[in-house]
Amino acid sequence: MTGPLVRLRRLVRSGPSDAPGPLVDALGRVGLVGYGLVHLLVAWLALQVAFGVPDAPADPDGAIGTVARTPGGFATLALAAVGLAAFAVWQLSAAALGFRWVHGGERFRKRVGAVAKAIATGGLALVVVDYLLGVRRPGGDTAVRTLAATALGLPYGRLLLGAAAVGVLALAVAMTYTGVRRTFLGDLDLRGVGPVARAVVVWLGVAGHLSRALALGMIGVLAGSAALSADPGRAGGLDAALRALGSSAAGAGLLVTVAAGIAAFGLFCLADAATRRA
Repeated sequence: MTGPLVRLRRLVRSGPSDAPGPLVDALGRVGLVGYGLVHLLVAWLALQVAFGVPDAPADPDGAIGTVARTPGGFATLALAAVGLAAFAVWQLSAAALGFRWVHGGERFRKRVGAVAKAIATGGLALVVVDYLLGVRRPGGDTAVRTLAATALGLPYGRLLLGAAAVGVLALAVAMTYTGVRRTFLGDLDLRGVGPVARAVVVWLGVAGHLSRALALGMIGVLAGSAALSADPGRAGGLDAALRALGSSAAGAGLLVTVAAGIAAFGLFCLADAATRRA
């Protein structure tokens, strides 16, 4: 066990970056830019939902489809797929051996967060690859409801789906902690950034993480409702969560606020790509 671990450690540079080499670092930053642009598109689609304009679903699938229909979309998506995959590798490396500048519970939380980021960006890379290959699998709300129906068909299916809902809500709580405590700043190198720009990056990070936490929490609530009612139709992904927020008592105003927060997270990803520890 010691030998493989030593070899794995050699892949990670001795500096503050957790990327296993400069190539993954560079491509990972490209992936962060792509991740940010996807969130900006999702925010735009969510605003259209808020104002009653029919369009693509307000989720990553809808955003990727929007890019695919633009001139040069194929090349853009190909570059995004490589970058997203590289960032997923980067985060898996960090989860295994990274975050050496913090200790104890903070390191554990960052490593768990890195796994979540690897899953999110790796999954998004697969969706992009499907578009590039012309594969059209059910995505978004349809995929989530199919998974919910499969879970409910298993022994103790309602408990399984309920546990998944609790897990999603736990991730939303963790994301809220990240936003409130501003722990995302530990991943950045802002020493060369002026006070005004630094304040903007902090604000974007806080607003972005809290808005994503609210949307993720709504996805957890929908999954919990599906588990309690044994109705997979009540489950849903990001598009369903945003539409549920828009149909709440707060109405379109809440959805516009959340969309602005998601756009803030997209801009934060761009700042993250530029200032992440290197």
